[in-house]
Amino acid sequence: MGSRTAETRTALVEDLLDRFPHVPREAVFKEDLLRGGVAFDESALSDTANEASGDIKPKSYFIFSFDHGTLPELGAAALRRPPEEIVLTGGPYELRRTVVSVRVNPSSPYRVAADEDGVLGLYLDGTRIADVGLPPMPDYYRHTLENGKSVMEVAPTIQWGYLVYLTVFRVCQYFGAKEECQYCDINHNWRQHKAAGRPYTGVKPVEEVLEALAIIDKYDTAKASTAYTLTGGAVTSHIGGRDEADFYGQYAKAIEERFPGRWIGKVVAQALPKADVQRFKDYGVQIYHPNYEVWDRRLFELYCPGKERYVGRDEWHRRILDSAEVFGPRNVIPNFVAGVEMAEPFGFTTVDEAIASTTEGLRFFMSHGITPRFTTWCPEPTTPLGKANPQGAPLEYHIRLLEAYAATMAEYGLTSPPGYGPAGPGRAVFSVSSFMDSISA
Repeated sequence: MGSRTAETRTALVEDLLDRFPHVPREAVFKEDLLRGGVAFDESALSDTANEASGDIKPKSYFIFSFDHGTLPELGAAALRRPPEEIVLTGGPYELRRTVVSVRVNPSSPYRVAADEDGVLGLYLDGTRIADVGLPPMPDYYRHTLENGKSVMEVAPTIQWGYLVYLTVFRVCQYFGAKEECQYCDINHNWRQHKAAGRPYTGVKPVEEVLEALAIIDKYDTAKASTAYTLTGGAVTSHIGGRDEADFYGQYAKAIEERFPGRWIGKVVAQALPKADVQRFKDYGVQIYHPNYEVWDRRLFELYCPGKERYVGRDEWHRRILDSAEVFGPRNVIPNFVAGVEMAEPFGFTTVDEAIASTTEGLRFFMSHGITPRFTTWCPEPTTPLGKANPQGAPLEYHIRLLEAYAATMAEYGLTSPPGYGPAGPGRAVFSVSSFMDSISA
């Protein structure tokens, strides 16, 4: 833990690069940007507000805010949107191509700025460390649905265009302090976009999703978009008379009937009973993400009170294993939120303890052929854990997690999961953690 007291972020990062030379350096910087955010000079912001004008693909706020401030606190970055992602290359660390999801933090030691020649770079503690590329505005974003809605609002793409992200239910029925996951700002993100007057559809009609996908299919001539994810908040009762499996499943059924085989279909939902999971499969879903969020029993009960109350940790895990009988173990990919294990006041106080706990979870699932993935925790300030832990988890935790993750995969002879694009440093496009950057191609 001593490295946390390094005088500058540069010193901290270089210490970890020296101590963990087998972890790709690209992943070290990417994790630091994801956990702590990045600032943008006005010179690095587009003039793109809500509409798809300009040359740069703007941040779509596809489900969570993934920012270290509320929209009113972000200044120019709220009015002139930052890019959805950035790609890092070169610099003194000779970084291979690294795609990073943008999480805005005006006080970050990392800053994207243009030099005197107008060339964008990433600066750490004032020193340029990488060249920065921005995602071009895709042709399909320049078209609107018949009702005037933008494709970006209905069917944004992330991971450098690889994944169509369909948040078809913008809020979560786990609501309030006694039910909401303590690190999740889905409900606040909905409220802040509505308060700002931005278009932010609560329940996206199936017809709108199909219309947006038709535009993507028409104008994505390179077929860069390869997969779609259906997701949104948990459904504990019904939406429009449908339970969770039927609500999300209706979209998959419609997409697969209209565009058979065009995309790899994925759904992020709760860990549902086996019969409900079978309905997903019958509707045409190929990959199921029943996220387990955090492994430790005590932390799951504290941080996911709604999930504990409605399903319970043990039953959640049983259902994940059962779902592997429906989809096959390789196609069940539960997510966890990497870093909340160390969130005060309840989390582990040492990196050793946190890594031991998380690795226990990895071994549990990987021993059954199931390969979890993770999202790097962004401590959003409107969440209880974000308020209490504005710095997130220490960078050392994230680096050692990458080490443990790769080692556990190797132990059980597993390879990179399907539906995430290419693996390996310089090749990966998965942007909200470095797990794909840190495993071999």
